[in-house]
Amino acid sequence: MNLSDVKKKIEASSVVAVVEDVFKKIEETQDLNTYISTCKDRALKAAAATDERHRNGKSLSVLDGIPIAIKDNMCIEGIKTTCASRILENFVSPYTATAVAKLEAAGAIVVGKTNMDEFAMGSSNETSYFGKVINPLAKERVPGGSSGGSAVAVASETVALALGSDTGGSIRQPAACTGTVGIKPTYGRVSRYGLIAYASSLDQIGAFSSSVKDIAPVLDFMCGQDVKDNTTSAHSASNFGKHIGEGIKGKVIGLPREYYAEGLDPKCREAIEAALGKLEKEGAILKEVSLPSIRYAIESYYIIATAEASSNLSRFDGIRYTHRSKEAKNLMETYAMSRGEGFGSEVKLRILLGNYVLSSGFYDAYYVQAQKVRRIITEDFEKAFLECDVIASPAMPGLPQPLGKCEEDHLSMVLSDLYTVSVNLAGLPGLVQPCNKLEGCSIGLQWIGKSFDEATLLGIGDAAEQIFV
Repeated sequence: MNLSDVKKKIEASSVVAVVEDVFKKIEETQDLNTYISTCKDRALKAAAATDERHRNGKSLSVLDGIPIAIKDNMCIEGIKTTCASRILENFVSPYTATAVAKLEAAGAIVVGKTNMDEFAMGSSNETSYFGKVINPLAKERVPGGSSGGSAVAVASETVALALGSDTGGSIRQPAACTGTVGIKPTYGRVSRYGLIAYASSLDQIGAFSSSVKDIAPVLDFMCGQDVKDNTTSAHSASNFGKHIGEGIKGKVIGLPREYYAEGLDPKCREAIEAALGKLEKEGAILKEVSLPSIRYAIESYYIIATAEASSNLSRFDGIRYTHRSKEAKNLMETYAMSRGEGFGSEVKLRILLGNYVLSSGFYDAYYVQAQKVRRIITEDFEKAFLECDVIASPAMPGLPQPLGKCEEDHLSMVLSDLYTVSVNLAGLPGLVQPCNKLEGCSIGLQWIGKSFDEATLLGIGDAAEQIFV
């Protein structure tokens, strides 16, 4: 289901009827555990107001009346924001995240908050306090994390658009697993105000859809500088679809030799190379490039991400708006027992690791070194982009993991980030789209673009989409 389909339904009936159909579909797909909470009354009220605008010829934008789903780590006033954690199980936000507010101002209608890995920590969507999300394409396999709920909301056609957040691949991996399109914009493109932080220098809000061109209007309205977030960029944030329809001919696609080597499943490699071969036949130029420091990306990412997480999550202490242990008898017990009861095992693991790498005696040996590696990785990308327009890579090293495997083999979850974390370390935009199928599963192709050049990614992605069909 794409934006065009939704608009046709609206024209044939009404926004209210379309929103009612959305909630009917949500009810029918409850077995997928896609949503943590829904907001039917709020959505129907917004739908009725939209129908009134349409009757008066005062439509706000191309997104006016379009139902959307929001990952449950973005605040919306008056609605629960849980981060899929017991510690925030009953937290109702007093304000709305800037990214969500901008889309609502354009007329988009929020229908619910989607399930996710707890505090966005995980790559399988199995760490949620509210239970795992099911992949509608392969129910015995994970839907990818941490934004698995948003990806499944689009894949199961409850909505055409959904927002997620991406810290090390948390939009792009679920897109690959569920056969959807997912984009992580350049760091600073989208305000993080109202996004509950995991790792502040890596987090970025992005979007899911069923087609590349539908991403463009979301970025047009969602991106831009925000006085409430001083990490947002002053770069122009409009007309992201300007290269859509230009085709693939003459585009130079960089293929990092390090990404097509050891670690990539041979069958997946064949499927991706077959897809790239189709692009070459249509006039694309494939060129090998090198990212020599990428071998250190996983280690660098997990040191930086966990260090920032340990700091960010210190605010959830059982004192103010979070879960408070009923067994605690003094202040120290309140801190320890509330956090012990409220956080899941994956979150505890990352907090402990973060505290370790920031501790006296290890800060210079780990955290400082990781930041130096991050700079080198960024420079490697800058050099590679001197030779190509975009970089194409796998989104994941293999097929989506079977349910439960990541719990048994934690390393397999970590290694699933192999091709995505470097994009966050360098702050670059990344787009994943389905390019082939293997054993009933979707294979995702990742496009990595130059800083603040999402328009080129969308143009090439749209051209590839027409070829891959």
